[in-house]
This record gives sequence, C-alpha cells and structure tokens, in this order.
Amino acid sequence: MRLPIIKHTLDFIEQNDEDYVVEAVELLEHMAEAKGIKDEELDVIGELLSNFYGSLEVAKAIKEGKPKKEAMNEFMERVMGSIN
Repeated sequence: MRLPIIKHTLDFIEQNDEDYVVEAVELLEHMAEAKGIKDEELDVIGELLSNFYGSLEVAKAIKEGKPKKEAMNEFMERVMGSIN
C-alpha cells in the first residue's frame, strides 16, 4: 500500500463520491478473473485494489467522525502491525 495513492483516492472520494471507488474495485476484481491475464498485470491490479480498499476504510473512519490525519495514521499502524 502506498500512502500517497490512498491520500489521492481520499481526495477523489471527498470531491465526488465513494461509489465511484466501489465500482472501480468491482471492475478490477472482475478484470483479475480474465483469461490470459499476466502475473505482472495481476500484481498491478492487486496493488490498486489494496490501495482502494484502504482508502474506503479511511473514508469510513472519517465519516464516523475521526479527523482525516488520525484516521490515516490508525489505518497505517494497523497495516504495519499486520506486516510484522
């Protein structure tokens, strides 16, 4: 996951609507099942999906009343904790 991509996606959600991101996730998941897709392409799709899912989680926390910076920090702490 890359924090700049999550931040950029959050900006998009704030300016538009999270439904666009949800629909993009659905499309990418569908594309990942396509016949003949290469491993490198799957890696890119997987990276995009993880960033989009992360953005949706942070957006949810913000909707629940957390400040953006706090929501981002808590999310990244959970990610780093799961890696270790």
